[in-house]
Amino acid sequence: MKRQETGNLGEKLAAGFLQKRGYRILQTNYRCPEGEVDIVARQNDCLVFVEVRTKRSSEFGSPEESITPAKMEKLRRVGAHYRQAHDDIPASWRIDVVAVELDRRNKPLRIELIENAVGEA
Repeated sequence: MKRQETGNLGEKLAAGFLQKRGYRILQTNYRCPEGEVDIVARQNDCLVFVEVRTKRSSEFGSPEESITPAKMEKLRRVGAHYRQAHDDIPASWRIDVVAVELDRRNKPLRIELIENAVGEA
């Protein structure tokens, strides 16, 4: 399985995982001049931007460890752009991370939600 296919599978698994926890998916793969975020969702009265990280091996660390400070800053800018470009959204917002680990047959070994993983700068 190619890297992009692994990422797409992880995003699909993450979306289902979030929906079971009461998140309402508003958009996937939101792109703007600032960058991209995997999932835009709403949980109660909070707008949630979700970065999904999927790995098939822990050889180079866990999925969540792969988010660099530069990526965190990019996610903040994408979130700001989304909030400016959309009306009728909650005032409160956060950035969550969903870490997905797959086995060799692409079955999920672990799906973990890390709420508010990327705080404000």
